[in-house]
Amino acid sequence: MSQTILVTGIGGNVGQGILRNIRAAFPKLRLVGTDIRDATAGHHFCDAAHRVPYCYDDGFADRVIDICRQESVDLIIPGTDYEVVYIGELASDLPTVLGTPPDVARLFVDKLQTCHAFASVGIPFADGCLPSEYDGQFDSLIVKPREGRGSRGLHINPAAPTAFDDTCMVQQLILGKELTTAFYVTKSRDIHGHITFERELAAGATERCATTTEYDRLVEPLIEAITENFDVRGPCNVQVILTDDDRLVPFEINCRYSGTNSIRSQFGFEDVRWGIEEWLLDQLPSAWTLKPGAAIRILMDIIYPGGDLGSLPAGDDGSYLF
Repeated sequence: MSQTILVTGIGGNVGQGILRNIRAAFPKLRLVGTDIRDATAGHHFCDAAHRVPYCYDDGFADRVIDICRQESVDLIIPGTDYEVVYIGELASDLPTVLGTPPDVARLFVDKLQTCHAFASVGIPFADGCLPSEYDGQFDSLIVKPREGRGSRGLHINPAAPTAFDDTCMVQQLILGKELTTAFYVTKSRDIHGHITFERELAAGATERCATTTEYDRLVEPLIEAITENFDVRGPCNVQVILTDDDRLVPFEINCRYSGTNSIRSQFGFEDVRWGIEEWLLDQLPSAWTLKPGAAIRILMDIIYPGGDLGSLPAGDDGSYLF
């Protein structure tokens, strides 16, 4: 009988990228997806799909446990930051959950707590504070949700930073080139590799990117410091600003697969494959070599002949990409 992987958050680009990578690398594995909606593009890549509540709502835990039993799930790959936390906290009642322990994941969800935690161990991070604590200490600033995702809810140099409530944070706005680095940490806490992109965003997601090794001399000490001080396992990514004086200043970190997982696999960095090799197949992650290149995302359509958006099927449903 084929082994089954549950991927969560299949309505987003992270989950869909994970599904596509699994389909390409392990075509015999059975894929089950979950999302808060009945109809998502991720259904197209799954053998079965289920609707779930938000992970912080009542009923989520029971629903996920029931799905795992019903579908005989062997491995869970959370596709959103919050699900890394909440599913990780259910690990004793679930099959294997791939990724960082939930206490570290919860820390990284809160950007202000991340700022304080990095500072406590001497790792640079864009300085920040609560709006209620702001007293003009930054020449240039950005106000954003402490637990925001996808570059939503950002306010650059607002007239009244203290008018925001403490679900937000005031963060020093550091100018420079933005880079994103994904790295994979083995179950034995060794860094298996990293890949850095220069990128352009659209609606909070990567639209254009290119690999670069120009800043490895700065990237490698940074990710080594992160893994030495925090119990990161599996996929992780950190967003940084390269300043004019040649410093890397992180401003966000996510201990999950990021939205470029489908792109970076094409450049040799197959962190989805490595996660399955380690966490499902009990193998060492495959050796890899960086293949330099660039990528631009395009918009495609999934067509469901005779279908409607009330409840899309999964598996062999006659849908096709165009």
